Formats: sequence, C-alpha cells, structure tokens
Amino acid sequence: MARGNRAEVRLDAPKGLRGSVRSGRSRGSDDRFGRFTEWIARAMGTPWFLLGLTLFVIAWMAWNTYGPVPLRFDSVDLGFIALTLVLSLQASYAAPLILLAQNRQDDRDRVHIEQDRQRAERNLADTEYLAREVVALRLSLKDMASKDFIRAELRSLLEELERDRAEEAPGSEERSA
Repeated sequence: MARGNRAEVRLDAPKGLRGSVRSGRSRGSDDRFGRFTEWIARAMGTPWFLLGLTLFVIAWMAWNTYGPVPLRFDSVDLGFIALTLVLSLQASYAAPLILLAQNRQDDRDRVHIEQDRQRAERNLADTEYLAREVVALRLSLKDMASKDFIRAELRSLLEELERDRAEEAPGSEERSA
C-alpha cells in the first residue's frame, strides 16, 4: 500500500504537475478549462450577451406576471425570488471565471513582456556591435589614402620626373656633340 502512494506522489515533477498526476488529469484538460473560462469571459463581455440576458429577464418577468397562474413558477408578490437566485448564481460563477481568464491573460502578458525585454536586449547588443563596427571602419578609412592625397603624390612624382627629364636633356646634347 505504501508503494502505491509513492507511485502517485511524484517528487521529481514540478509542484503544479504533482496534483494533476495524482488526480489523473492531464495538463491538456487544465488548458481546456482555461480556454473555456476565457471563452465565457469573452462571451459575457459582448453586447449580445447583455441583450440575451435582458431578454431572458424580461421573458421571465412577463411569464410570471402575465402567464397562466397555475403555470407561474416565480411569484411577483415575493419580488421574483427565483429570478434573483438565478442571477446571483450566474454572477457567482461569472466572477471567478472572469478572474481565471484575467489571470491567464496576465500570464500571457508577462511572457510577452519578457520576450519583448529579451528582444530589446538583443537589439541593443546588435546596435552596440554595429556602432563598434562603424567606428572600426572609420578608423581604418582614416588610415587609408584619400583621392586628394594620391593625386597630390602623383603630381609631385610627375613634377619630379619632369625635372629629372629636364636635367637629363641638356646633358645628353653635350655628349652627342
């Protein structure tokens, strides 16, 4: 009997999964219930739900006010006690379901915020890397010769060659004479 209890209690599973392993429910059924609560919360927040609920209350009140007396099930004289009970029951279930849906949305928002923060950190790191690369390129371009520098050097070499030619020219005529 002790072994059976040990098999049910999983100490190697996270705390949230222990209960679902013990009760035989899977994680998918919890998610299905969460999706159901979100569907309820979304449906209750629509104008169609409010319109439907209003029509239901009007039909209830009309039937119990103007319907055949033996078929009435809620007394006008007592202030529609059954209708009040039904609406209270609906509200008592609606509030926790809406809170569950909000909790799930908060969890999703937390995950999205964390992903956005990580994405922003990566973007910042990429931007810093690119800024360092641009600085490195500027420094390497600063060491490279510019067009103006090369032109000036070529002009000075051309002038030097022309001077050398001019000096050689008179000397070559004297030799031939």
